[in-house]
Amino acid sequence: MSRRAHQAAPARDTSGPTVSVCRGCCCGTPKIPDVDHAGQLSGLRRALDAVATVRAVDCLDACEQANVVVQPSAQGRRAGGRPVWLGLVNDADAARDIAAWVRAGGPGLADPPEILDLYTFRPSRRVQRGL
Repeated sequence: MSRRAHQAAPARDTSGPTVSVCRGCCCGTPKIPDVDHAGQLSGLRRALDAVATVRAVDCLDACEQANVVVQPSAQGRRAGGRPVWLGLVNDADAARDIAAWVRAGGPGLADPPEILDLYTFRPSRRVQRGL
């Protein structure tokens, strides 16, 4: 066994926003056709690599609409930001708009592009508590 000091990999900055992308029962499966689900997730991860945590989740439990939730950073939450639920984000332009907003700071720190108003919805309180 080596006696060299073990150097840990640099810690990833988790202080930024979190983007949860549904890849469970409906949203990220062939049940939603003509969408490159894997490409959308990897594109968001590339676009937000040093800015936010992008995670795939099994199910957001709002299957009729949901597939992306943007949660504010700690700083964004202190500034009044709350999670923003975006549904039917099935095209590359919407994903690019989300990435641009999150790079600008996300909820509480930057206003989303107006086009994202078309995707925003409010799930039940039970579903919101689950996230």
